Amino acid sequence: LMLPKFRERRQQPLPLVILADISGSMSQYTRIFLHFLHVLTERRRRVHTFLFGTRLTNVTRQLRHRDPDEAIAQCTDAVADWSGGTRIGETLKLFNRHWGRRVLGQGAVVLLITDGLERDEVEMLARETDRLHRSCRRLVWLNPLLRFAGFEARARGVRAMLPHVDELRSVHNLEALSDLVHSLSGAPDRNCDPRRYLASDRSQP
Repeated sequence: LMLPKFRERRQQPLPLVILADISGSMSQYTRIFLHFLHVLTERRRRVHTFLFGTRLTNVTRQLRHRDPDEAIAQCTDAVADWSGGTRIGETLKLFNRHWGRRVLGQGAVVLLITDGLERDEVEMLARETDRLHRSCRRLVWLNPLLRFAGFEARARGVRAMLPHVDELRSVHNLEALSDLVHSLSGAPDRNCDPRRYLASDRSQP
């Protein structure tokens, strides 16, 4: 798998924290983004990665294995809820409570990889996404559903999260991942402003 090359500026890159959804609805994208996360871990000094479905699993150590296939195999072994259900709000609550202060210092950028298809109450999801947003320098939501033309923020979970993220980006192919890599050291991309989806949603009858 050929992933985009990393061109980092001379200044120290900001810490990176990844929260990635490995539930059943994300299964067709899981392998490509795990390879991508392995490359990120290899190329950047300060990366922490957590996988979630119905629970939260820290796989930072597993992704530091030099062989990508072995790293992914170790991640698979570490996760008990692979390709199961989704409890985004609950897992964000666990992260905020137990990990936020440990890994979100020094202006960390957070990548939240999920389709936003929540099964629990969306009030908790909105609250915990907001808390995460206020704890980091920048919160980038990577949603594979943006691959579909005419994507609209109709799912309740998607609408709950949108007001609390800085960017909404696609994550379904290598071009999207390459664009993300080039954006990590720069300012937020106006073309990825989540407010345009909120405005579109309000215009619906």
